[in-house]
Amino acid sequence: MTFQQRALNRRVPAMIATALATALFAAACGGDDSAPENADTSQSGERAAEYNQADVHFAQMMIPHHEQAVEMADLADDRAGDEVRELGEEIRAAQGPEIELMEGFLDDWGAEAEHGMDPSDMDGMLSEDQMSDLEGSEGDAFDTLFMEYMVLHHEGAVMMAETELDEGVNEEARALAQEIIDAQEREIELMNDLLGTDGDGDAQEEDGGDGR
Repeated sequence: MTFQQRALNRRVPAMIATALATALFAAACGGDDSAPENADTSQSGERAAEYNQADVHFAQMMIPHHEQAVEMADLADDRAGDEVRELGEEIRAAQGPEIELMEGFLDDWGAEAEHGMDPSDMDGMLSEDQMSDLEGSEGDAFDTLFMEYMVLHHEGAVMMAETELDEGVNEEARALAQEIIDAQEREIELMNDLLGTDGDGDAQEEDGGDGR
C-alpha cells in the first residue's frame, strides 16, 4: 500500500465524521430555512392542509343549524314525554360536540363562524314563529310538533351534508358530513315511526280486513 493510499484511508473516516457533524449542526440551527413557508406538521396544520370554500360554507351553515337543534332539544327537557325527551338528549349529546369540532375547523382555516344567521338561508331551519309554537306547547302536543319539526330539520341537515360530500375536499369535514347523514337518517326513521307516518308526512295505513 502506498503512502498516499494509507493517508487517504486515515482521512476518509475523518472527512465523513466532519461532514456528519456539519449536517447535524445545520439541521439543529437552520434546517427550517429550507422548509416550505406553508409547511406545518402539527395536527392543526394537517387538518387545515386541504380545504375549499365548500368546506368552509358547510361548517359555517351547519353550526347554527346544530345550535337550533340543541335549542329544540333543551325545550324537550321539561315539556316532552319520555321517548321524545330521550331523543332530545341524544340529539344534544351528538350535536354539541359536533359544533365544537366545526368551530375548530373554521379556526384552523382562518374563517369566522356565522352565528345568528337568517333561518331562511338554511334548509330545515325553523322560523321564529315555529320556534314560538314549539315553546308554547307541552305533553303530547309538544311531542308531535317536536318530531314533525325535527324531521324537517334533520332532512335539511342531510341535504347540507350531502352537498359537502359532493363539493368539499377536507377529509375530516367530509367524514363528519357522512356521520351526520348516517345518524340523522336513523333518527328521521325513528321519528316517522313514532309519528306513524311513511316519511312523506302521510299517515301509514293500518293492516286489517282483506287489505282493500
